[in-house]
Amino acid sequence: MAVARKRIEAGRATRPALSLLSLDTIIESDCIAAMQGMPDRSVDMIFADPPYNLQLGGDLYRPEGGRVDAVDDDWDKFDTFEAYDRFTRAWLAEARRVLKDDGTLWVIGSYHNIFRVGATLQDQGYWILNDIVWRKANPMPNFKGTRFTNAHETMIWCAKSEKARYSFNYQAMKALNDDLQMRSDWLLPICSGAERLKDDAGRKAHPTQKPEALLYRILLACTSPGDIVLDPFFGTGTTGAVARRLRRRWIGIEREPAYVAVARERIASTLPLDESAMVAIPSKKAEARIPFGAVVEAGLIPAGTVLCDAKRKWRATVQSDASLACEDGRQGSIHKLGALLTAAPSCNGWTFWHVESEGAIVPIDAMRAAYRADHAA
Repeated sequence: MAVARKRIEAGRATRPALSLLSLDTIIESDCIAAMQGMPDRSVDMIFADPPYNLQLGGDLYRPEGGRVDAVDDDWDKFDTFEAYDRFTRAWLAEARRVLKDDGTLWVIGSYHNIFRVGATLQDQGYWILNDIVWRKANPMPNFKGTRFTNAHETMIWCAKSEKARYSFNYQAMKALNDDLQMRSDWLLPICSGAERLKDDAGRKAHPTQKPEALLYRILLACTSPGDIVLDPFFGTGTTGAVARRLRRRWIGIEREPAYVAVARERIASTLPLDESAMVAIPSKKAEARIPFGAVVEAGLIPAGTVLCDAKRKWRATVQSDASLACEDGRQGSIHKLGALLTAAPSCNGWTFWHVESEGAIVPIDAMRAAYRADHAA
């Protein structure tokens, strides 16, 4: 490898010694060398926007003759696919080492590199959770008219292993999406207007600057205030700016001095959200498990109470052991009986079964919520 390999070796020779106290800072270094100086299992999440290795074959021009401002910097150039794969294996290995066992890693790329990166992720033992398609609301057109307009990039979200207890703020994502489950295709615009950073000459400060909305959604999805986020290809600091807004701690690694200068100025001018806006919507998984029997024991739904479904099609009586029984002899737990009656593979009994209350029926989940509130520490 030519340029990329020389810079990696130079970085190793002057690798920084990094401690966990070195937070909210940019390390001006090669990413592999910098990560080699970091402690094992020291970060909660990694967002990586590595070189795409675009393999551009000459300049690209618009129909009116203007030259397209494409990615042609040295940091995106590799001699061969094999050289790019060696680089990918090296930085992913270090990323895996510094990532906490229950942390997650996000990698974004285009069709030029994302499939090679994905194969390496699996080879190194990462467990892929989702591939997220970022659909660009305002993509750059295909000026030659020889291909489909390239209107998306792909992100791979993965854990360190299949059994990792990774964080996913499901309720926050649902709330962000008008109370619908967040899908794996995200329609967001590319950077433009005031968000697109420019240098002193009015040119783009970075050719592949990511929109803050993209990082906002990623950080909100799988981190909490105070978590440590690492970006080994920091660029102009989108990850750091959004992390500061959301009161996450961050570490950025960037070897290009011009990008470092822009990132520092940008992050310094970013204001964190007010503390009152940082109340997280609790995840159902994070809430203490309450068995139906506890609600029965507490007298909130005593034995002998008749439950029904929302349409009053089925009825069942609560037994002293907290099981339910129908008049025809079918019985089971709130979940098992609900699935049996509806011929479904599973059933959430807390929302399926209802109880009479002041002339109306309410889901028994309301009684569970009351029990949880009464017994909160």
